[in-house]
Amino acid sequence: MDLLHGRSSCPSGTTRAPTDRHRQPALASAGEGGKIDRSVLIVDDDAGILGSLSRALGAADFDVRTAASADEALQQLARENAAVALVDLKMPGTTGMELLKLLSGRMPDIDVVMMTAYDDLATVAEAMQEGAVDFLVKPLDLNVLKKLLGRILEDRETRSRQGPGLSGSSSDGQLIGHDPAMIRVFKLVGQVAATRTNVIVRGESGTGKELVARSIHSSSPYAAEPFVAVNCTALPSSLLESELFGHVRGAFTGATGDRKGRFELAGRGTIFLDEIGDTAPDFQSKLLRVLQEHEYYPVGADRPRRSEARVVTATHQNLERLVAAGRFREDLYYRLRVVEIVVPPLRDRMGDVPELARVLLSQACETTGRRPLVLSSEAVDALLEYPWPGNVRELENCLTRAAVTTSGNVVRAEDLELGNPVAGTRPRLTTLEQVEREHVAHVLRSTKGHKTRSAKILGISRPRLDRLIQKYALDAELARDPEEGSD
Repeated sequence: MDLLHGRSSCPSGTTRAPTDRHRQPALASAGEGGKIDRSVLIVDDDAGILGSLSRALGAADFDVRTAASADEALQQLARENAAVALVDLKMPGTTGMELLKLLSGRMPDIDVVMMTAYDDLATVAEAMQEGAVDFLVKPLDLNVLKKLLGRILEDRETRSRQGPGLSGSSSDGQLIGHDPAMIRVFKLVGQVAATRTNVIVRGESGTGKELVARSIHSSSPYAAEPFVAVNCTALPSSLLESELFGHVRGAFTGATGDRKGRFELAGRGTIFLDEIGDTAPDFQSKLLRVLQEHEYYPVGADRPRRSEARVVTATHQNLERLVAAGRFREDLYYRLRVVEIVVPPLRDRMGDVPELARVLLSQACETTGRRPLVLSSEAVDALLEYPWPGNVRELENCLTRAAVTTSGNVVRAEDLELGNPVAGTRPRLTTLEQVEREHVAHVLRSTKGHKTRSAKILGISRPRLDRLIQKYALDAELARDPEEGSD
């Protein structure tokens, strides 16, 4: 059979299905004295293919063994392990897919590449879900095969250097960083947590302001009480009042019964009001009463109710500028700003990026059902060269995408899809509004003007996105009807 004119059924750019979440990470691939294990077990019922591949890979300095069936392969592996198994899909008796499942469960440190004469997308997807590193269609291109095996061995060496537990550690729900600016954030969180002081958290979109609020709550004596988060831009002012303060039966059309508001649901815990700078003046006056008197009126009620919740607010807006423009109450501003915590943008604490990336990648693997992945040194360099206009949220999205689409167990620079920023450069100094405009415009262009998708990527509501489009005159970025297609 001619082995020199084949192709891979998973070309560059194809999205690969996530692997089994229970599969463990591959262990060290280096043998004694640090020598890389180049052992390859070829499993195929075709004697001609076994001979041809064995000679070709042996000449390329691979340590080749062969097996004519899945059962023979398992017997060999029981005696001596292999770094890579090259397995034919269609074999009599135990099939290649069944062997793949057995190896995934019993010997997860072996990287398995599947071979088949059939180009079946469903089979490719199943193999990738079961933990195959790649899937090749016969007749095989020897150059493609050698390059693939070389990449697999490089990835195994990377994993052996970094260790199996590196990407497995999880700091879900915890602040991460060693930058002095983040250390100041940690200190302030610790200082205010034990008090009932109102706190305002400021920072660009995507920096993790809600995570700071949750850290304050979880470190407080009232951590067992509810933490209630409200995005103030998600609802119009009239509904926001009912959402926070509740309403009584008959307060308005459709109010068929009493409804508890978020302040009541928070109890003695914490209520987090995100994007407080976008609220209307009439709502601001009612919130001021809560902060001053610790009481509020549900919509339609004639008696106030007591609030014992701590209020933590957040905004990316310049509140001082809003106060000067008459769009934010000055007395409310001072009530909220008893303690101010400023979360730095990611570009100002780039030294934290490698650790953040590894934790976020671990969490992405858990979420998507992937076995743990590690970052190559080139991928870390690429992360450090990128300016991160979307901050930690953009980094999280980038690594989640990589967890889904990466082939094998190591995330490479090209898997991150970061573009080509100039190495070693940092973003120019500019205003927050300029950064916001450029980022929103970039997302709109990427989604071809689809507002719902853009709002989801940006982590904001559709109404707020509409206001930003109007504010920054971004109508030109709407390449199609924003309501076109399904959401």
